[in-house]
Amino acid sequence: MRKRILLSSAVAFFGFIPGLALACACGCGVFDVQTSSMFPTGEGGTVWAEYDFMNQNKNWSGTSGAPAANNPDKRIETNFFTVGGQYMFNRSWGVTAEVPYWDRDFSTTDSAGGMTSLHNSALGDVRIKGVYSGFSPDMSTGIIFGLKLPTGDYSHENADADWDRDTEIGTGSTDVLLGAYHLGKLTQNNSFIWFVNGEVDQPVLITAGYRPGSEFDAVTGVYYNQWKIGGYKIAPIGQVVGSIRLSDRGPAANPDNSGYKRLLLSPGIEVDTPSGWHLFADVSVPVYQQMIGNQLVASELFKVSVSHDF
Repeated sequence: MRKRILLSSAVAFFGFIPGLALACACGCGVFDVQTSSMFPTGEGGTVWAEYDFMNQNKNWSGTSGAPAANNPDKRIETNFFTVGGQYMFNRSWGVTAEVPYWDRDFSTTDSAGGMTSLHNSALGDVRIKGVYSGFSPDMSTGIIFGLKLPTGDYSHENADADWDRDTEIGTGSTDVLLGAYHLGKLTQNNSFIWFVNGEVDQPVLITAGYRPGSEFDAVTGVYYNQWKIGGYKIAPIGQVVGSIRLSDRGPAANPDNSGYKRLLLSPGIEVDTPSGWHLFADVSVPVYQQMIGNQLVASELFKVSVSHDF
C-alpha cells in the first residue's frame, strides 16, 4: 500500500452582528480541502497531525485593499491544530475524521471607541467523511461525503459582546459536505502527476439565528514524482487554490460584510520516508480577492503536516 495523508492549503478553483465588528473573511475552508497526498491508493490507514497559521491584518473591500478605518476589526491571528486519520477498509470504501483545535487572538474596536484585544482557544468543528474510490482499479477517481458537526465554540460572545458569530471558532451549524477528486498522469513515465479536488460545504441545521454562507473550495495542481535522495522521496508541488463563499444570513449575521471569491498560488513540498512517515509544507499567497463589504484578509496562509501509514 502506498497511501499518504498530509493536509495542504487548498481551496476553491473557480472564481462571512451584533456589536461593532464586521466580517472577518476567515476562509478557513481552505485548510479542509484535500490535495493529492490525501487521495487513497490502497487498503489501510494513515494518521496525521497538522498545523496551520493565518494572520488577518489587512482590510479588503471589493478587489483591492481598503482603509483600515473602514473596518472596526483590526487583526485576527489564528493557530489551527488538527489531528485526524483515514482508514480504507478495501479499495473502494473508507472513512476520514478530523478534529481541530483553534487558538485565536482578536483585536477590534470596543463600544467606547477604543481598542480591545480578545483571546479564545477551543475545540473546532469536527468533520467526519466517507470515501468511495471504486470507480477505477487504480483508485484515481473518488467522491467524498460527510458532515461538519457543531462541536466548535460558537457562544463566546455571551461572555464578551465584541465577539460576533463570524469571528467565533465554531459556526454552530451542521453542514453537509460533498466532494470529488481525480489524479492523473501528465507524462507516460509518471514523472509529473496532476490532480484536482473540490468540495461543497452546505449548512443545513443552524443555531441562534446564524447561517454561515455556503462554500465551494477546490484545488488543482501538479507535482514532480521522480526525485529521490537515498530512500527519501522529495516531491515539489505547484497548486492553484481558491474559494467561493456566499454571504452569511440570519438575524445574527452580517450579509453586507460577508462572502467572497478568492484565488491563491500555493507552492509546496512533500517528503516521504522509507518507514512510512510523510512531511508536507506549503504557503498560499492570494493573487485575486473579491470581498463583499469590508473584511480582514491575510497576506499568506501557512501549513505543515506530518503523517504516518499503518
